[in-house]
Amino acid sequence: MTNHTFGTLGVPAPLCALLDARGITVPTPIQAATLPDSLAGRDVLGRGRTGSGKTYAFLLPLVARLTASTNATKPGRPRALILAPTRELVAQIEEALAPLAAASNLTTRTVFGGVGQAPQVAALRRGVDIVLACPGRLEDLIQQGHVSLAAIEITVLDEADHMADLGFLPAVKRLLDKTPARSQRLLFSATLDDAVHGLVQRYLHAPVVHEADSLEAPVESMDHHVLHVDAAGRLDVLLDLTAAPGRTVVFTRTKHGAKKLAKQLNAAGVPAVELHGNLSQNARTRTMDAFHSGAAQTLVATDIAARGIHVDDVTLVIHADPPMEHKAYLHRSGRTARAGKGGVVVTLMLDGQRADVRDLTRKAGIKPTTTRAGKGHEVLREIAPGERHYPGGFVHAPGESGPAQPSGRRKPASASGQSQAQGRRRGQTAPASSAPRQGRAKVAPAASGSGQGRRPAQLASAPNSGGAAAFSRQGVRRRGR
Repeated sequence: MTNHTFGTLGVPAPLCALLDARGITVPTPIQAATLPDSLAGRDVLGRGRTGSGKTYAFLLPLVARLTASTNATKPGRPRALILAPTRELVAQIEEALAPLAAASNLTTRTVFGGVGQAPQVAALRRGVDIVLACPGRLEDLIQQGHVSLAAIEITVLDEADHMADLGFLPAVKRLLDKTPARSQRLLFSATLDDAVHGLVQRYLHAPVVHEADSLEAPVESMDHHVLHVDAAGRLDVLLDLTAAPGRTVVFTRTKHGAKKLAKQLNAAGVPAVELHGNLSQNARTRTMDAFHSGAAQTLVATDIAARGIHVDDVTLVIHADPPMEHKAYLHRSGRTARAGKGGVVVTLMLDGQRADVRDLTRKAGIKPTTTRAGKGHEVLREIAPGERHYPGGFVHAPGESGPAQPSGRRKPASASGQSQAQGRRRGQTAPASSAPRQGRAKVAPAASGSGQGRRPAQLASAPNSGGAAAFSRQGVRRRGR
């Protein structure tokens, strides 16, 4: 498979040229395995871990086959449907699809909740070729009579196992029942659980099954560490790691935990944004724009971000709270070591979590390096080398239309003494830019300030001292409790 090009796999020349212009020349294993069958119109079940290249594996045949089709697009009757479990994943698929669709004169529309439906309805009424949707909002629009799936030629289910985890399968089945029975269906999933197997049996006709980079085989280029920490020293370890050069994704178990930790990192001078289910769609978009642009070097997230969040050059994933089961561990960890690059995964473990973490790593099939660590331990520099930078907490001032920048140079805070300075402050919102990021390659992290190499010091509490104070007084839009 390594000798294949997109052209030899059957991808039309105009699409190959578009990929080549973006530096995408060598198909990934899942692309090389599935493209010949999907381009030929067969139903395909593709199994591959996150980051394996599944998005282009279904977008290329979808665009190629719609372009070759003689069917006309009609108002309210799209020709192709892509279903994904989260709004973030829908948006990122659209980002990859946009140049392919534009080059092929195909129209697209995203459909998901959390935003007003009027623009979605208007686009559907005009007629679009491809709908990218979350199940709930699409069902609503069908019930309101704004769209029909009767003309669908190709349906894609992305992250089908995550659909099952989130309880979307009943809605997915109702939607698939509304598509033509013999239309082409492509299903991509990291695992083939019983629920996903039921979808395959019911909706895919003589599917061709391809597997690449199975979820059960951890990415070889990841280095896995378990840091045994005391509860009192947990934040100091997190501050040290997130202040290192490069992008970091930190996972917490709860929405409250994500909000609290993002606030603590910002107070200490590490620009951080939060991503969890309590955020509006606009806030989610601003959060991801800030992380993509490098305005915030750390993303603190619940498992909502474990799937489908594609950001270049995430060098470090930290499980601040160990996940409940091994599949979640692997999906979270898949935010790094993407596209053949290396990455580091760190799990913080308290005394009472030793048995759970041992069981978790065993089921995940990894053998991490375990170290008892605290503030200043040498292993932290081995895991995340480079000077520590504390340029200031992330600020999004009211009325800003683009990504905010770190609030200025200041001394970071230690884990102690933060509660009084934090007080009743609410969490931040992220920058409000939704400009397309297609074609963006590597984006450098936010520039560092004068805090290079410093260990966390006292939290500045003067009203206009920047950092946490500016963050709490200027950059917060208060939300109802």
